Amino acid sequence: MNMDFHTHGKLAKYLPFSTEYTDWLLNEAKSAGLDAICLTEHFNTQQFEKLYRYIAARGSRQGDAYVFNGLKVFPGMETDIAEGGHVLSIGPMDAILELNRRLQPYKTKGCFLPAEKLMALFAEYPVLTGAGHPYREEGHIPELPSDILKQFDFLDMNGKDIALDRRRTEQMTKALGERIHRPVVAGSDTHQAVQYGCIRTCFEKDIDTFGELKQETDAGRYTIAVHPDAAFKVKTAGLLKRALKEIHALGGDYVSVLLRQSGESPLVLAAKERAS
Repeated sequence: MNMDFHTHGKLAKYLPFSTEYTDWLLNEAKSAGLDAICLTEHFNTQQFEKLYRYIAARGSRQGDAYVFNGLKVFPGMETDIAEGGHVLSIGPMDAILELNRRLQPYKTKGCFLPAEKLMALFAEYPVLTGAGHPYREEGHIPELPSDILKQFDFLDMNGKDIALDRRRTEQMTKALGERIHRPVVAGSDTHQAVQYGCIRTCFEKDIDTFGELKQETDAGRYTIAVHPDAAFKVKTAGLLKRALKEIHALGGDYVSVLLRQSGESPLVLAAKERAS
């Protein structure tokens, strides 16, 4: 089973939720060879609950996942910490939604919870927690006290960082995993479908529940695969994301641009919309 541990269901935090855009993302994830994703949307994104209610309503339930055209979607969330850095949490839909509501007072910069308090909150729920892109600039997760680091269930080998500097990202993330005795898994960190498949976690068996996911991850029954064109995929996704955000800023409908039926690529269409 090919899985992506770190994905997003919206183009950007400040943009409104779009069912058409999210459907497009999920369809493209399957087309990119993924069997499952963890939907780890930013905890302070606009319309967080609306996005997850849509997933729950439209997906076919299979264990802890919601299935869309053969793609399993496991609920999750990405949360900022006061020290600088992001914590991933994945778990049952009700737990993710309740956690998001409880984090309402801490959704603006300057109000983020310290890692110790956030991890204590997560410990009240049946969720798995991960250190998101631990060596990204301005993040300080590796500097956290060892007793906090050891509360993580996994570390995120992040596609964006792999694209920027694969050797450094692999060496440092694996070294941290060895230091705290925690598994390292892969996530693309995509907001835009071109980035799907840049990196993935390949499990030996099919997984439907978070219990199975933890069991297989802890046992190391998986490999991490990096796409040979990972850097190109991430760069292209970034260009398209910026173009679509600019279309929105100028009052255009970026979703219709993206999904317009045409022989031209979305990137070309976005560029044309910007120039018009």
